[in-house]
Amino acid sequence: MPMTNPPIGTLLDKVDCRYTLVVEVAKRARQLVGGVQPLIDTKEVKAVCVAVEEVNRGLIAYDRATNIDEE
Repeated sequence: MPMTNPPIGTLLDKVDCRYTLVVEVAKRARQLVGGVQPLIDTKEVKAVCVAVEEVNRGLIAYDRATNIDEE
């Protein structure tokens, strides 16, 4: 799967910013490389491509802390 499919604009609709997209795809790709089973049925072997498709399908959720306690 080329990295232009799905288009970056489509992926950015799933997250709040590019940074979040990169971090979430990287985290998920590391999990896949570590042996975690993909959430989708695919013949793709590249962990990053699988992670991108999981994000595109809305299967990867993230929680951004909105309030950081400062001392």
